[in-house]
Amino acid sequence: MKILMAEDDFASRKFMDNYLSQYGECDVTVDGEEAVDAFMMALEDDEPYDLICLDVMMPVMDGYQVLKAIRDIETQRGISKKKRVKVIMTSALNEERNVKTAFELGCEAYSGKPIDVEKFDKLLKKLELI
Repeated sequence: MKILMAEDDFASRKFMDNYLSQYGECDVTVDGEEAVDAFMMALEDDEPYDLICLDVMMPVMDGYQVLKAIRDIETQRGISKKKRVKVIMTSALNEERNVKTAFELGCEAYSGKPIDVEKFDKLLKKLELI
């Protein structure tokens, strides 16, 4: 599996990189703009990501802006809903409006922080990624 992780917090980034690396190749970005650039480069190289783990609170572009940009790019390129990248939003912001916004923008799942690896494994299985 090819994974993109966008996370600005060093400790969270290190933890998620160690955890997700067991499932495949993990690319890491530290802000939203880098995440969109990495997503575009992967598409242009015809090696798209299978999963993007996207922090909500990031510099330059927040996770919501990144998710919207990714879904817009997929729509422009004619990528069907069935073939698009699976996106899991990660955040300590677990209020209903934050979760609702993420799903309205097209994420497949929302995981609160700190990440519970057992729940996250179940989530990855549910999304048929592992």
